[in-house]
Amino acid sequence: MLLTYRLAAEPSRHRVAVWRELRRIGALSLQQATWAVPARGDFIDALSRAVSLVERAGGEALVFEAEPRGAEVESRLERLFTAEREEEWREFLAECSKFDDEIEREIATEKFTAAELDEEEQNLDRLRRWFRELRGRDVFVATAQSAAEERLDECVEHLDRFAELVYEHGGER
Repeated sequence: MLLTYRLAAEPSRHRVAVWRELRRIGALSLQQATWAVPARGDFIDALSRAVSLVERAGGEALVFEAEPRGAEVESRLERLFTAEREEEWREFLAECSKFDDEIEREIATEKFTAAELDEEEQNLDRLRRWFRELRGRDVFVATAQSAAEERLDECVEHLDRFAELVYEHGGER
């Protein structure tokens, strides 16, 4: 599917809102105001949201069903989509490392409080949501996806270990 649209230059918040929605769904920017997504139900629904944003801002949007011209173009599009997902998975993996580093700091400083555990549980929930969102738009299954899943499991284990320490210390330090 292809989306192309026109929006007034000002106020920029409308262009930014559309750009953010398209980035959030994993659309591939082909050129300014022209994006591609696989023709799957979840992507089509997301395109509808982007079109609504454009139209509410007084712009014009056109959506096309498109088919790549030949196997080479199809392969190139798949590589472009996958390269963007690989980058997102790298960012996810970096956030997992930050999560683990934070847990290690809390252990090193013996900050075994229930409040700290709650905060880290919220951080893990954020990682889980992010993982589900990335996996949902990783239609060609980037190689880093399996490493990210393993890494998320490690974060869960790390938080479980921290929770045990908080419990052992009564959650009061």
